[in-house]
Amino acid sequence: MGILKSIFTWWDGPTLGTRLWSSRHGEEVGRDAAGNVYYRKDATDRQRERRWVIYNGDNEASRVPPRWHGWLHFSHDDVPAPGEELVHPWVREHRPNPTGTPAAYVRPGGLPSGRERPKTLGDYEAWSPEDSHA
Repeated sequence: MGILKSIFTWWDGPTLGTRLWSSRHGEEVGRDAAGNVYYRKDATDRQRERRWVIYNGDNEASRVPPRWHGWLHFSHDDVPAPGEELVHPWVREHRPNPTGTPAAYVRPGGLPSGRERPKTLGDYEAWSPEDSHA
């Protein structure tokens, strides 16, 4: 199933076509500590330089370090050197974005929590057709 999955799905990683296109047309410019690979393609007369990343694992933009993010979005043109990532003592270790997973935050009383919504003052009463026939 691995080869079929890489041909037809893009949400679990790059497709086979993306990998082939990147290897033929892109120039690998570097890798980060997470194993993500960064590519660029020179500007043509019709479009500017293109930059992209092939994730090592799930496609999740929050896994791109800040210096590489700046390079991808043309904030600066210098490619971060290996091990150049600036790590401050206050920076926490990366946690994947849990949105859409069972680990996602659910506020108290939210529908996915399975608990009943707490009553409030002036709470509404649900409409029913029987009430309107008075």
